[in-house]
Amino acid sequence: MEFLVASGVGWVTACGIYLLLRGRSFPVVLGLTLLGYAVNVFIFAMGRLWSNAAPIVAGTTAVADPLPQALVLTAIVIGFATTGFVIELALRSHHENGTDQVDGQEPRP
Repeated sequence: MEFLVASGVGWVTACGIYLLLRGRSFPVVLGLTLLGYAVNVFIFAMGRLWSNAAPIVAGTTAVADPLPQALVLTAIVIGFATTGFVIELALRSHHENGTDQVDGQEPRP
């Protein structure tokens, strides 16, 4: 199971980086979003899944670590805000430059 999760995170990260390196604004936004999802799954997977474990220390029983879940929840909220901001920047750049190229210039044929 660990190999499957690691492979999935690796593929999503690779796809996100590939999209980040594209020359248009929309693939860059999608790449940032995919990269954020990959990081969130990685952090969540590092916390491991605990069954029948309390999130608060109560004696000598097994204790689940609530920190990865809290970090991922915070990262999701920040990711939504960042995605909205980047989309607004892309729309503003398209309005001012007349193209959706990241550098503002159309590629030569």
